[in-house]
Amino acid sequence: MNTRAWIVFLDESGVSLLPQIRRTYAPRGRTPLLRHRLNWKRASMAGALGYHSTDPDRRARLCFHLKPGSYDTSALIEVLEQMKVFYRGERVVLVWDGLSAHWSRAMRAWVADQDWLTLERLPAYAPELNPVELLWSSLKKSELANLAGDHLADVAGATEQGIHRINHNPQLPWSFLAHTGLTIHPPHPPNLRKDQ
Repeated sequence: MNTRAWIVFLDESGVSLLPQIRRTYAPRGRTPLLRHRLNWKRASMAGALGYHSTDPDRRARLCFHLKPGSYDTSALIEVLEQMKVFYRGERVVLVWDGLSAHWSRAMRAWVADQDWLTLERLPAYAPELNPVELLWSSLKKSELANLAGDHLADVAGATEQGIHRINHNPQLPWSFLAHTGLTIHPPHPPNLRKDQ
């Protein structure tokens, strides 16, 4: 593995017009009501959190993609094409789960032609190791909480506001990584100083 690469965790999630119901405050005796259309329209979102493997002072990078429907291999390849532009030729080690579209024959063939990209697989049944899961949780507990939108554009707008909130707080993406228990920067051996 190239040690001068970005370590990027990628994950997908879904949102719909059905509100994410969360507890809230209200005056005593006035239970809040959420009125919404029983509509199952869904959008899918892909998020990628990148951490530089050798420079802890570099800011974490957040890429985000939102589309109607769900992701398949070709849609994920489009996301990776956008990521390639975002990282402008820098090396990327992409860490993601075992979703079939991530490891399909078409995906493996596409990745084989990408000299900037290396894939690593998260262990099975270990979503707690992916910091992007905490990004989704943050969005769904804040901007998407109790949102009863009439159109997917309402949900998309709130989601993008949440992405901006997270992107403008340099500590938040690092806290997502810290919560997983993973570290990016290898510790210095005790017999070596940093300045050597």
